[in-house]
Amino acid sequence: MIIHLSRIEDNAPIRDAQIDVVLRGATHAAVADADGSYSVDSPDFALPGAAAVEFRVAWAGTRHNLEGTLQGPAGPAETSTGGSSRQIGWWVLNFAVCIGFLWLWSRRKRHDADEASS
Repeated sequence: MIIHLSRIEDNAPIRDAQIDVVLRGATHAAVADADGSYSVDSPDFALPGAAAVEFRVAWAGTRHNLEGTLQGPAGPAETSTGGSSRQIGWWVLNFAVCIGFLWLWSRRKRHDADEASS
């Protein structure tokens, strides 16, 4: 995770803050980068689902706690057979059986009508 922290007055980056990120009950210290941002690396970020996150910022004698929710990556995708060749084969077979049944039924009706008229 990359964190950009800046002053409200002039939007200048704050390079000398101490930032701790609390995620899923574990505290992770942010490391200051050369470009003025801070980075946090943890395997907790890769876990699926939403998690409460808290940013604890200490700078120039002040402390701020920012709380929120972090949405992790989506869980494993559910497999769908809607477009698979096996599913399409079942649909074709279903239609073929229905058409065959209707064709045989119409032949039977025609045959019964021919016998009744004889």
